[in-house]
Amino acid sequence: MPDLPSTCAIVTGTSSGIGQAIALKLLNEGWHVHGLDIAPTKITNPAFTSWQLDLTQINELANTLDQILLQQLPQVMVHAAGVLRVGSLGSLDLHAGQLMWQLHVDVATQLANRVLPVMQQAGQGRMVLVGSRVSSGIAGRSQYAATKAALLSLARSWAAECIAHGVTVNVVSPAATDTPMLKDPARANTTPRLPPIGRLIHPDEVAALVAYLTRLEAAAITGQDIAICGGSSVQL
Repeated sequence: MPDLPSTCAIVTGTSSGIGQAIALKLLNEGWHVHGLDIAPTKITNPAFTSWQLDLTQINELANTLDQILLQQLPQVMVHAAGVLRVGSLGSLDLHAGQLMWQLHVDVATQLANRVLPVMQQAGQGRMVLVGSRVSSGIAGRSQYAATKAALLSLARSWAAECIAHGVTVNVVSPAATDTPMLKDPARANTTPRLPPIGRLIHPDEVAALVAYLTRLEAAAITGQDIAICGGSSVQL
């Protein structure tokens, strides 16, 4: 097995939005980033390796992870890829729900199952899952909320398994964020709820928190759901 480089990260969803912002932040901090996404990336950096694949295809993802692990052993893994499909009772789309579950939950599970044991063996590592403020439930987005809620239970469970090995697992849950997802035709006729701060969350703000969780100073933070909510959690 290759030696563990302290600057290798795997990030999903790097073609745009939060995933792209996280990849750029880690690149700026000196990481080598492996970006996994179904869409082509716009990132041009010698320290960035692009892997274009359908993450929901089990064999494709497994083969990609195998290739990465033959080259480097990652210290950081961030699952930021996501989709949003909306629907109210009476119009819930089972195929849309299946897609969100596959991308958010099944992919996170496959990433963790393959990479977290490698990190445990190395005695160091960070996994961050991008969740959502709506994980507690919201009208019209029940299927999406359910998949994000599942990430919280997975993260806490994995954190409990990894804590003695120097590996942390956390969830970062932003409120409505200014990304291309907000303009997706699949969410037509639904508008994001502005947080009390009066504006959407910026992807760079999410990336900054994720980057902090990768640092040595964050070694004692694990199994947590950390919200970037612009005041939405404040009880007025």
